[in-house]
Amino acid sequence: MRVLVVEDAHRLADDIAEGLRDQGIGADVAYDGKDASFKLDVYPYDVVILDRDIPGIHGDALCEMITKSEKQVMVLMLTASGAPGDRVSGLELGADDYIAKPFHFPELVLRVRALARRAPAPQPHILRAGGIELDPRARTTTRDGHSIDLSVKEMAVMEALIEASPAYLSAEDLLDKVWDEMADPFTKTVQVTISRLRRKLGDPPVIETLPRAGYRII
Repeated sequence: MRVLVVEDAHRLADDIAEGLRDQGIGADVAYDGKDASFKLDVYPYDVVILDRDIPGIHGDALCEMITKSEKQVMVLMLTASGAPGDRVSGLELGADDYIAKPFHFPELVLRVRALARRAPAPQPHILRAGGIELDPRARTTTRDGHSIDLSVKEMAVMEALIEASPAYLSAEDLLDKVWDEMADPFTKTVQVTISRLRRKLGDPPVIETLPRAGYRII
């Protein structure tokens, strides 16, 4: 899953993004509407956490731009305007959910995950492929009934591979889905993470590599 945090309060935006990354969610930050619009055109996001009162392009206008486009991205408005009328107007603009500041971060994470499961179609609570069962909310993984201890990033990679199965995901695909815009496209971090996953998942191998195609669950 990949999220764009659009918030002009730099520290709050950075704290939200860092907290999401700690939960295995790829997160980028835009401090104004123009930068957010650019990143939405470049990167594939599942959810946008959007403050309404931002410079460049106002949050309301950006929300309308997103909902009127063909992008399959969900919008969660996160704003200090928490009165019932403000919530209604935000939802009328096309936002899929609305949280007022101050907020409880675990609730924000749950709502982000819930929105991601709705876009573009509901996702099952338990993801299954190749004998692997992964529960993103409980952050548990098993193979053939045996528990496997995965790091946050390893679990995020497995989630992406299972959701794509039986299709392949390239290293670039995984960087887009699991890491963020700061990831070096020439890094070996994907290959290293895949190698660790293979060791933890054991035999017979469950992750297949095809040159020039990428990785998939078999």
